[in-house]
Amino acid sequence: MARVRERVVESGSARLFVRDVGDGRPLVVVHGGPDFDHEYLLPELDRLAAVRRLVYYDQRGRGRSFTGEFADVTLRSEVEDLDAIRRELRLGSIAVLGHSWGALVAMEYALAFPAALSHLVLISPAPASPDDATLLRASLRAGRSDEQLEQMAALAASPVFRGGDVAADAAYYRIHFARALRRPELVEDVVGRLRRGFTDEGIVAARAIEETLYEQTWRYPNYDLPTRLAQLRVPTLIIHGDVDLIPLELARHIADAIPDARLEVLRDCGHFAYLEQPERTFRAIAAFLEPARSAQV
Repeated sequence: MARVRERVVESGSARLFVRDVGDGRPLVVVHGGPDFDHEYLLPELDRLAAVRRLVYYDQRGRGRSFTGEFADVTLRSEVEDLDAIRRELRLGSIAVLGHSWGALVAMEYALAFPAALSHLVLISPAPASPDDATLLRASLRAGRSDEQLEQMAALAASPVFRGGDVAADAAYYRIHFARALRRPELVEDVVGRLRRGFTDEGIVAARAIEETLYEQTWRYPNYDLPTRLAQLRVPTLIIHGDVDLIPLELARHIADAIPDARLEVLRDCGHFAYLEQPERTFRAIAAFLEPARSAQV
């Protein structure tokens, strides 16, 4: 088993929890949410430590990077925190893997620090514009029954949910992710991972951070990431499930925007490719990052 190292990296006023696994050239992993932490990616993603040194971290104010006070989070601070980890760990040129919302952060990082990046891997990337976010919301609504929508609304309005109760939070995401996985028996597994590193207070703070980031992206009319992606010159692999809760057309918009990006669509796969289709996911990433060593994964 690859050696695991844990540490805290300071970035301005933030203290970022970092989990470092394996050796070799670095692959920094950016989790989704944006109100989750890196725990939901484990243990499956650790398999990539066979070909890369994996550097996970909990984003500012979330998971074990929550310090008990509300974190001052912006899209810019998200990008700068990632680079602070790169510099503090003396990683040099890095590959970055972003899942879901983390893919949006990864793309912003690629645009802000192109010289620091060797490869970009995006798994089930979140919408890259307000228009695409609108398409996602419409797709989510269409895929839920009236009863599910009523249950989610009731949960979100309840005092226990608003207070960060873990059980109420799990009940909400059990419905939210019901269509996210091709194999329904995995829903409970995913939901059980989402808040491992959180306190009730931390959940409330993470939700506030989520709202702040939405205001700067999906709810900001002038946010247009695809137009800016045309300037990227970094090898990019996009992995997307054919039954992902994020419509495939949104991943195609990103693939079309990035010059020479490669989109790999996994059949019978939802939003958590590393969990639902691990062999195909890891083979694709390993062949992209380390073609000479990919047989080890």
